[in-house]
Amino acid sequence: MSPAQRRIDALERAFGPLDDPANPLGGAALLAADAAGEVLPAAERVLDAYHLNAEFVPASLGGRLERMDLLGRLLRPVFRRDASLGFGYGLNCFFAATPVWTAGDAEQQRLAARILLEGRRMAVARHEVAHGNDFVSDEFTIRPGDGGLVLDGSKSAIANASRAGGLVIFARSQGVSGGRSRSVLLLDRNDLPADRIENLARRTTTGMRSAEFGGLRITRCPVPHSAVIGELGDGYELSLRSSLVIRGLIPSIVLAGADTALRTVARFAARRRDDGRSSLDVQHVRDVLTGAFLDLLLIDCLALVSTRALHLLPRQMSAYAAAAAYLAPKLVAESMDEMSAVLGEATFAEDGMYGMFQKQLRDLPVTSLGHAGSAGRQVSLLPQLPYFARHAWFADPEAPAALFRLDGDLPPLDLTRPALLGDGDPLAATLVASTDLLERAGAPAGAGEPGDVLRFLVRSLTSELDDLRKAFADVPQGDRAALASPHSFGLADRYTMVLAAAACLGVWRGQGAEPGAQGAFLADAAWPTAALYRLCRRLGLPLPDRPVAAERRVLAEALSRLHGRRSYDLYDSPLA
Repeated sequence: MSPAQRRIDALERAFGPLDDPANPLGGAALLAADAAGEVLPAAERVLDAYHLNAEFVPASLGGRLERMDLLGRLLRPVFRRDASLGFGYGLNCFFAATPVWTAGDAEQQRLAARILLEGRRMAVARHEVAHGNDFVSDEFTIRPGDGGLVLDGSKSAIANASRAGGLVIFARSQGVSGGRSRSVLLLDRNDLPADRIENLARRTTTGMRSAEFGGLRITRCPVPHSAVIGELGDGYELSLRSSLVIRGLIPSIVLAGADTALRTVARFAARRRDDGRSSLDVQHVRDVLTGAFLDLLLIDCLALVSTRALHLLPRQMSAYAAAAAYLAPKLVAESMDEMSAVLGEATFAEDGMYGMFQKQLRDLPVTSLGHAGSAGRQVSLLPQLPYFARHAWFADPEAPAALFRLDGDLPPLDLTRPALLGDGDPLAATLVASTDLLERAGAPAGAGEPGDVLRFLVRSLTSELDDLRKAFADVPQGDRAALASPHSFGLADRYTMVLAAAACLGVWRGQGAEPGAQGAFLADAAWPTAALYRLCRRLGLPLPDRPVAAERRVLAEALSRLHGRRSYDLYDSPLA
């Protein structure tokens, strides 16, 4: 077992079984805290003892952050239980610190590291964007002052506002407009005059009810020029660069919550009634469980690719991070709707053995929104697609095999390297290469059904990529109106599903060559066959005969993991 897996397992065991009513950190206790709008103190003490904040600090600054794929996995034991705990205690601190790790000077990085390693929180007050997710349009401003800057303004929707010792504030320069109007400040609240900063009232939320979304009002507060991260006017670019890092983690946190939802529904479906029957006797119920598990596997493929690409493909990863952060919440939302129908009236349970489903149903939309939500992720994708159509698709070499390894070595993490716009699309090339490979190899071993099915599906998805190439190649360079059309947004949605298919194939193909692969299931062609069938059906592409045997194999694995207490992701990890 790797040291990373031991750390993940230790955190999982520290929380104990989620479904044990006697566990003071179990589902019953978490639901009671959620109903009261409070984070469970005992759960925070677990994270204190684990020193979770060290996971958000680069190893060069005394923390444990060395690889982004590991950070995504470490968050799962927390988010499987309580998104408010995962976001409020830790992930929001990482969001706040990311601009510092990306562009801060040595002293700023040491300050942020010290705040986190001391166990204090950090909070970020972002600028308002059109169609963003802020409760209201308010902001901070800066102006020149006596030997420095003067900070003014308020923001009423800041996670951890009153609990944070470190503040990262996006502020508008008074009298400046355009792309250089925003700057980013790093402040230690202990260094600010107490009479210049005021906590505003906490806002209640439907989801993540235990997380504190409060506000700050800052009045004529002097701050030094040394508080500016990067240069004055760098705020917009810093926001975009930080998003490259943050987006790759979103699939892991929504996957973790959906894991608990699927486990809850699978337990409901598998329970035997007095007559000896169960909901699993109904084909539709079996289809819903199978589909939900396939969606989680697809999401984890995207999580793997988007985080490892930060290390391996920094000049191409921006499209993959945006696609992953866009598609993962969309797939989960669809699965949650389907699973709600299986649970029926139990969907609305606020407590008891099915209460966790309702909690995840409330929490998941909040965890996945981010600063600008799904539209913002599509907007960051769209300008890249005409370039890919003209220069990359069907021309690039496929992605390196290391991109798809579940636990392989990675180059050191350098958050200054990722590019805002990609110069190629090797992940899409993996789909094309997989088509050629399957055509040459014939029926994949272990498919359990006619080998033509997977080949047909991969060929259909490659044809879809060719249709996307033709559509975007006709878009004139820099034609913002064409890219902003509903048609282009729809094409971007289709592109994300093509990337999901490519990631799935890359993971499957890598299983035979990867030492310590996660058992026979991931090496079996059943799950990519069933997953790609589901994607092609979503896309409305021509379909072969339904891969019934492959779906049956996937459902058997889902039920095996339910009874064996194993995670619903690529790693098949033990649960407490």
